Amino acid sequence: MSDFKRALLIAAVLAGASGADVLAGEQILTSPNQALSITLSDTGGQARYGVTYKGKALLKPSALGLLLDKGGALSRGLTITGSAAASVDQTYELVVGKTRIARDHYNQLTVDFAEAGPDGRKLRVIARAYDDGVAFRYVLPDQSSLAGVVIRNEETGFNFAADDRCWALNLGRFGTSHEGEYDPIQASKFRASALFELPVVCQTADGTAFALAEADLKHYAGLYLTGRGDAVLGLQAQLSPSLEDGSKAVRTRIGTDTVSPWRLIMVGDAPGDLVSSNLMTSLNPPTALADTSWIKPGKAAWDWWNGSLVGGVDKPGMTTATMKGFIDFAAQNKLEYMLIDDGWYVGSGQAPVVLPGTDVTRAIAEIDMPGLIAYGAQKGVGIMVWVHWKPLDAQMDDALTAYEKWGIKGIKVDFMDRDDQAMVDYYHRLLTKAGEHHLMVDLHGAYRPTGLIRPYPNFITQEGVLGAEYNKWSARITASHNVTLPFTRMLLGPMDYTPGGFRNVTPAAFKNQFVLPTVQTTRGQALAMYVVYDSPLSMVSDSPVTYAASPAGLDFISAVPTSWDETRVLSGEIGQFIVMARRKGADWYVGAMTNETGRPVKVPLTFLGGGTFTADIRQDGVEPTALVTSSRSVTTKDVLALPLAPSGGGVVRLTPARRKAG
Repeated sequence: MSDFKRALLIAAVLAGASGADVLAGEQILTSPNQALSITLSDTGGQARYGVTYKGKALLKPSALGLLLDKGGALSRGLTITGSAAASVDQTYELVVGKTRIARDHYNQLTVDFAEAGPDGRKLRVIARAYDDGVAFRYVLPDQSSLAGVVIRNEETGFNFAADDRCWALNLGRFGTSHEGEYDPIQASKFRASALFELPVVCQTADGTAFALAEADLKHYAGLYLTGRGDAVLGLQAQLSPSLEDGSKAVRTRIGTDTVSPWRLIMVGDAPGDLVSSNLMTSLNPPTALADTSWIKPGKAAWDWWNGSLVGGVDKPGMTTATMKGFIDFAAQNKLEYMLIDDGWYVGSGQAPVVLPGTDVTRAIAEIDMPGLIAYGAQKGVGIMVWVHWKPLDAQMDDALTAYEKWGIKGIKVDFMDRDDQAMVDYYHRLLTKAGEHHLMVDLHGAYRPTGLIRPYPNFITQEGVLGAEYNKWSARITASHNVTLPFTRMLLGPMDYTPGGFRNVTPAAFKNQFVLPTVQTTRGQALAMYVVYDSPLSMVSDSPVTYAASPAGLDFISAVPTSWDETRVLSGEIGQFIVMARRKGADWYVGAMTNETGRPVKVPLTFLGGGTFTADIRQDGVEPTALVTSSRSVTTKDVLALPLAPSGGGVVRLTPARRKAG
């Protein structure tokens, strides 16, 4: 019965059957475990919602509705005219990601609002309550009064019940690469002049964590949040304007039965509960790909970050000899791929500038692409290539056809740097066509994920993160930043942080440099990133020269998976530390990371279940590049101690004792 053998679908219009209690002008939808509820109401003619968790308000009654360019806001002067309820409990399988089998269990309530009179405009709100979050979306049923209308913005508000401590990335403007720090901020300090990226993550006084996000973004402009600019504590929706034509005005053009993305409030008892949630994928549709057997997650050698330095090559650069050196390194270390970055095709090498005459279907004279693909195949290493989105868009059909014919395994598409409706549609068009040509896709210069890893399993990672590339020109990649990311940006989906820096130094000794960059975190933290950070395609970013000079831990990187059967956060605090366990088959991997404060962390092994395991432990040594390696037998009753150095980390591989780690 494939993914859905546990599926149970019960549709009911009876409110009580799915956790919805109907009162005059108010409807309450509760989660399957009864802990979470979302209330929809029309009090005073204003469409509103509120969220309660374990009897305490998280979000006070907040506005619902849309601001249209004709006829004004579709938000006030509304009354509830009807509702329908349903419950769903099913499982689905993810091709790649942090878990293999996810449960999709929720109660749903569809509420119709309408203005007075026979010609009154209509708005539908669909709400879902899960045990780990609530979500709602707008539907504009077909109606003649909305012909040719544009959604200029949303009236959607997020009114906080208290002055919660939050973490937010203030981008400050539209049209960016969505890269920055998620800084701590009190809810009372949100300013109307700010433009906050998603997610905004908050924690209440009693420790409850919640995050504001969006899922299933399609045919719509991307969502940001701003301070309200009034006495109400909270945030206000702000849609991305059109940047394609420079108008900066049009947000979303209305089509047939326009449906907004889901507005999502993830909720948990602690921040780690949000990390383990599968709501982002559950709120997206299943894939239409009939065959996904060609989609292979893995790790890739990469030429750009380290300066293309490889041993035994005179004048390394964008040449066939250099790329063969990286393929050799990948093969020696059991890496599945080699990613050839900017500079390989005619007109490239000047990113982000697109030169006249650029042709993404022709390699430069210095690169023998057919030869490299054949050489990689002989060594068991697939080839991926970088490409700028604009010339790819102009040549998409020819380029993707050519790449498939050549034997390219995937493409890294860069410099989109916006999320207006036109760019959102580009993502869907690209991922659909890439899937038809059996090409995996890494989206760079990209907006944050919205759950596309489920409908497009060939989408295997995405940037939209302040990652290791910034070590080349700044000191911004700190240990505190690194342990904030799992609780913020990573909640939304995979992130191409590009780990693997093995030139480890203390923060005091760090100096940014473009070629052979250093990192101001330990070797233990470098290894832990491969466990903690979600990315079905993960870079091994440093140079073969660096790894040859300081190989400690490279064997762990060679062995660690990039796609998982199960994920658990064992402990952690936002911006302080994290301890995570992930399972692949019978093996478990533990990754621990801390900020600039060293600390001992304890790892209870209760997740192991029965049997005896061999624990291969790698922990920080005296110097940033040092690793202390040990091995011992453990069972579910044991608790491992990992002493983490300042800006440090550690890893453990747990293998059933009946066989040795391979």
